Amino acid sequence: MSQVYLSRKAARNLHLAAQGLLKKPRKRAVPADILTTIRQMALLQIDTINIVARSPWIVLFSRLGSFPFPWLEESLSRGELIEYWAHEACFLPKEDFALIRHRMLNPHKMGWKYSAEWMATHEQEIAELLAWMAENGPVRAADFAHPRPGQSGWWEWKPHKRHLEGLFTAGKVMVASRHNFQRVYDLTHRIMPGWDDAQHGLTQSEAESVMLSRSARCLGIFKPAWLADYYRLKNIQANTVTDRWLGEQAVTQVEVEDLGTMWLDNSLLPLLPQAEQDTLNATHSTVLSPFDPVVWDRRRASQLFQFEYRLECYTPAPKRQYGYFVLPVLHRGQIVGRMDAKMHRKTGVLEVMALWLEEGVRSSQHLEQGVWQALVDFANWQGATQITLGQVPPALASLKTRNMQTN
Repeated sequence: MSQVYLSRKAARNLHLAAQGLLKKPRKRAVPADILTTIRQMALLQIDTINIVARSPWIVLFSRLGSFPFPWLEESLSRGELIEYWAHEACFLPKEDFALIRHRMLNPHKMGWKYSAEWMATHEQEIAELLAWMAENGPVRAADFAHPRPGQSGWWEWKPHKRHLEGLFTAGKVMVASRHNFQRVYDLTHRIMPGWDDAQHGLTQSEAESVMLSRSARCLGIFKPAWLADYYRLKNIQANTVTDRWLGEQAVTQVEVEDLGTMWLDNSLLPLLPQAEQDTLNATHSTVLSPFDPVVWDRRRASQLFQFEYRLECYTPAPKRQYGYFVLPVLHRGQIVGRMDAKMHRKTGVLEVMALWLEEGVRSSQHLEQGVWQALVDFANWQGATQITLGQVPPALASLKTRNMQTN
């Protein structure tokens, strides 16, 4: 096959196609779309910050459009999803249990997520907790009182919370459901009945081979150095892997403007002719979560989208450049800006404290309309009846003259 040359725009759009972000959804979402969308991404990272909406909901909204928040928890309760450490804490399709089981069986390799010393010191209490669950069923950390009322912060977790998190990392318990987004834990054998490690398990090497292939499919187009971060793999010789995939005709080598040699997962081969002709067009404008797979690898986002991002919620307010929980704005295949926003649920107001455009983004009617529609869609999904705009760039100043009523 002759050498394939692609523009940076085409490479971005192939990546967005793999992620389900190339085109605006054509139909109203249904509950089954939750699992389908997570399968397409492989992982849905969990974060509990709720200044606008929780991150996993935003990631799904970006791809599905409006859907009821409870659908995600309902998918988990139906047994379609599981939770575990993948990229970070993530929802995964239940059928991927085999991919992460080796991590559960070797919790001492999980760093800060597992304290062997704590588990050994509290062995008797933990055994009693497991016995209680076996007899009485699922539990929440909230079911147990803190021995020192008034303590807060992860370093002051109540003992049973630490017990449950240790058991979770070690695969002794799993998350059966969530109640008000709080984890409800149950014994693993009840969530995975019939599972047998000897019969169904994968070695670490076998699992990581699948993870790498899954990463390539989810990225769509990639540099080998980008692969390991998706599942947070270590000591991976990615160049050796891509050479093998090339021989297996699983990938195609391409040259990309300014980025050099990259690899296309062959699941996207049907789109390659359009990409090569630069006619693969993105039409979607939406708000992204900081924990969206498109931007969670900050180095990849910088190289592919020329988008520099730092999460500032843990930065002291006076030192923040943009804001507490700043959301990237995607418009027609390009991350054109970012916004600092807050959802006031009691008053039904989406407050956009500040909106910025990225350097070099040109003002246009399409840009203005796309950004506005992304804001309106985002607000409507959260039940807002009004949008208020604070600081906006001169190129989008006319947004302030628009009708702020979303419905």
